Amino acid sequence: MGEGEHRSETRSTDVDVHGTVAEGFEPVREAFARNFQSLGERGAAVAVYRDGQRIVDLWAGTKDVDGTAPWEHGTAQVVRSATKGVAAAVLLLLHQRGQLDLDAPVGHYWPEFKARGKERVLVRHVLNHRAGLPVLDRPLTPEQALDPLRGPEAVAAQAPAWEPGTDHGYHALTYGWLLDELVRRVTGQGTGDWLASQLTGPLGLDLWLGLPETEAGRVGRTGRVEGPEPAGGLRSRPKRSVTEAYEDPASLTRRAFAAITPFPDQNDPAYRAAALPATNAIATADGLARFYATLIGDTAGTARLFTPETVELARAEESAGPDRVLVVGTRFGLGYMLHGSASPFLTPGSFGHPGRGGALGFADPETGIAFGYVTNGFRKTVTADPRAQGLVRAVRGAISM
Repeated sequence: MGEGEHRSETRSTDVDVHGTVAEGFEPVREAFARNFQSLGERGAAVAVYRDGQRIVDLWAGTKDVDGTAPWEHGTAQVVRSATKGVAAAVLLLLHQRGQLDLDAPVGHYWPEFKARGKERVLVRHVLNHRAGLPVLDRPLTPEQALDPLRGPEAVAAQAPAWEPGTDHGYHALTYGWLLDELVRRVTGQGTGDWLASQLTGPLGLDLWLGLPETEAGRVGRTGRVEGPEPAGGLRSRPKRSVTEAYEDPASLTRRAFAAITPFPDQNDPAYRAAALPATNAIATADGLARFYATLIGDTAGTARLFTPETVELARAEESAGPDRVLVVGTRFGLGYMLHGSASPFLTPGSFGHPGRGGALGFADPETGIAFGYVTNGFRKTVTADPRAQGLVRAVRGAISM
């Protein structure tokens, strides 16, 4: 235990909260306990770094959403779309190293992609959700989606839903295939292999895109959980326009999330072993938080990964306003969601990515905060889960004291 830390054994409803918090950050522990008491949490962990030092490391509940075995330090979970922020770092690092031009056409690296009016899609359009390719006219089956060739082939053959570069809409699943093929064309490796060899492996992060068989025993089973109705945000009772978009089979919203039909079982070992850079990274809370901490600063002898210029690329607003897929106002930098009403982070300068139904990772360069939250219980939330938001509010309150 580090200086200023103390062990937490706070008793909540049928759950012990384990771990440590630095002095002054006790409200984060209290908010974490409330998630179990009031919001239906089954098993979860949260980690927070400040200026490269871990100040919060908490876990509680059960490893499996439907089980009784305890969540342990080092239990990992699928983080859904929080994957996108991890994968985006690969393209930004390739750009930082001079291997990838963000303003080059995607077809420059991937000639087959030029078909059907996509000659003007730029690399930056993949990252800022302006490529016009959130849907597939022919959705992939789960088996096809796990084949690293089929997804890129499908988006290369797809016509844009709008003129690329003119508007934005969340590329819920196609984002991963677009990004993965760019990485493969530039480096010869898929995104998961590049991360393991160049970033997460050397840094010793408990974060995988393509879970090794040796780590499978650490990962809990996920499932849907219910909680009380929260107020505000893109959550259980969205506006009628949002509800209608999700219910309409012809809408961009419904079709974007149905680009794989039916969606794979996230507890399937084959799904977890595959690398889908939009949806299926697996991480501990500490792995996710330390990933973001390392992007913005030195951590435990490891030099920061992003230069100040690359940090600004990640968080400079590229897309903002009504999202053609999510049907609410969203803000994106290059590969990252930005602080806003649909997905509140710590401050207006934060950048990161939520995972649908729960997980959240982000960095805030001004305060030096990096945050990671993972859970085995997915809720109906899309971008602003009340459990994660309660933790973020507690962090915000602690640093402003």
